[in-house]
Amino acid sequence: MQIDKQTLMDFPQRYRTQLINSLSGFKSANLIGSIDESGQTNLSIVSSVVHLGAHPPLVGLVMRPNTVPRHTFENIKNTGCYTINQVSQSFWQQAHQTSARYEKAQSEFAQVGLTAQFVDGIKAPFVLESRLKYSVKLREIIHLAVNNTEFVIGEIEHVLVEPEAVRADGFIDLQALETVTVSGLDSYHRTERLSRLSYAKPDLMPSEISLDGPTPSMK
Repeated sequence: MQIDKQTLMDFPQRYRTQLINSLSGFKSANLIGSIDESGQTNLSIVSSVVHLGAHPPLVGLVMRPNTVPRHTFENIKNTGCYTINQVSQSFWQQAHQTSARYEKAQSEFAQVGLTAQFVDGIKAPFVLESRLKYSVKLREIIHLAVNNTEFVIGEIEHVLVEPEAVRADGFIDLQALETVTVSGLDSYHRTERLSRLSYAKPDLMPSEISLDGPTPSMK
């Protein structure tokens, strides 16, 4: 099947949207927890969270154009804080339901049956059911004129993770946490690890390493 640009643009909008969303492959499924200045909580699923750097620890996410009310974006912009909560197999259907267009006065936590978890010193709510989550401080919002989306950049400040999932070299075993992934707009998947591989070097093919990372050098 070969699709040129004109054919792509001639597809019905929903068909084209689903097809284009599938092209980037498997994506992370995360719930963004936020709160407004009056204490109203909000929860929304996104598949656009990306790692931007470890020093400082930065993550980015794309927010859709503000053609309709975007409660999550407004909360982040106004309060400067939010949480990112990975979705696991125990609540993926509730997570998907947060994409429904609830009214601002309706907290998605209550509407879909998830629990808001508050930690001292962090204003935004976590998802209690999430097994890996972190709070983020807003650092920058970049408007993307090409399609009127907003690229939100934040700095990770506080991480909550089940300790048995953190391996000896700092690697987090997402499979042990039953983290799910998403493809397209609505297809959710379990993961199955092939292996961890050694650090890639020129002229040396990688080898499999243990789940805890490479064996420490004796030199």
